[in-house]
Amino acid sequence: MPSPLSGRTMLRVRCLRGGSRGAEAAHLIGSMLGRAMTGWVQGAFQSYSSSAAAAQPQRALEENAVTEPERQECPVCAYNEWDPLEEVIVGRAENARVPPFTVEVKANTYEKHWPFYQKYGGQSFPEDHLKKAVAEIEEMCNILRMEGVTVQRPEPMDWSFEYNTPDFTSTGMYAAMPRDILMVVGNEIIEAPMAWRSRFFEYRAYRPLIKEYFRKGAKWTTPPKPTMSDELYDQDYPIRTVEDRHKLAAQGKFVTTEHEPCFDAADFIRAGRDLFVQRSQVTNYMGIEWMRRHLAPDYKVHIISFKDPNPMHIDATFNIIGPGLVLSNPDRPCRQVEMFEKAGWTVVKPPTPLIPDDHPLWMSSKWLSMNVLMLDPKRVMCDANEHTIHKMFENLGIKTIKVNIRHANSLGGGFHCWTTDVRRRGSLESYFH
Repeated sequence: MPSPLSGRTMLRVRCLRGGSRGAEAAHLIGSMLGRAMTGWVQGAFQSYSSSAAAAQPQRALEENAVTEPERQECPVCAYNEWDPLEEVIVGRAENARVPPFTVEVKANTYEKHWPFYQKYGGQSFPEDHLKKAVAEIEEMCNILRMEGVTVQRPEPMDWSFEYNTPDFTSTGMYAAMPRDILMVVGNEIIEAPMAWRSRFFEYRAYRPLIKEYFRKGAKWTTPPKPTMSDELYDQDYPIRTVEDRHKLAAQGKFVTTEHEPCFDAADFIRAGRDLFVQRSQVTNYMGIEWMRRHLAPDYKVHIISFKDPNPMHIDATFNIIGPGLVLSNPDRPCRQVEMFEKAGWTVVKPPTPLIPDDHPLWMSSKWLSMNVLMLDPKRVMCDANEHTIHKMFENLGIKTIKVNIRHANSLGGGFHCWTTDVRRRGSLESYFH
């Protein structure tokens, strides 16, 4: 029969490995030690009267000592954007559809792309382009596996069905960008309450994966699902020119109102105990405040802003790639950059992207060149065509894993967008003071 001391040692190790917060781990250890001590005493007492009667409590004790701590070996644990990557979710381009050209979509696209949305809104992306995007992402998954990373994928879905709620009607979009909908903070998966109506049911593609992570010990949180009624959007949002957009963003005016909380997970970027977020076309202050209260007191959420006429998702504007090391878009300078410089951070301005002007970027900008995925502090997955950024990483002592996903870029994201890191090997630290 194991002694209470040996049981205590095993419990401590497994709770710490699982990434449980200190108070939770201490509570779990205390309660399980109590059960182990009780079982040990009962087993010892019963052994005096009958060895047969003692066998059953002993088996129960052994079962508790093995199975309960195992639940703490959580497969989900990530605190930042750069610790060694062990498991990742990669999105799917299959069956992707252009979102209907509603007010919230129009506010997030540049005028030169409006004819594309007016023609294809609610329909499939051009077939040949989509096939190439699917092949590129498959190759990206193969390369990640070769680099030692476990790759998970969302379920293939038919996004063509029209759905109705009491407040709106829409068709679906895709499950291409896990970064937009899922955020891992410690051992918790948070499903974002996204702001586009075409993405209302996107969570369904990820549910089988998330349920499996939950069964294995992950925490799973879904913020209040927005109704996406007309009140969530400024129906008269003036979006005629880039100059208009600059003025509105500088004034803190966006297409989303404060009617109810909403946010895309991709508007947050993690650095240990500190998370940085921008108010954007898809993330409102109510959503940010929900996250701030939910993560307190273990984490701090800092609002930062940029000179950006069309803010949506932070990781092609401000991408943290190491402890105190950040890529900051020179075309969209951070208004709080002094705050990071005073904290001793190194702020690197990536070179101008090389992607041709005629390459279709219906849902993003050229700055996907800086939308990279760190495999660890010394390895980065980046665009095979962006030779100047390769040189930048070499000068930083970081090896580049070069992959071509140009057609996949057209669907709205780079390597960071196309992934959600599920597990990174590291611990919770503070990097910002």
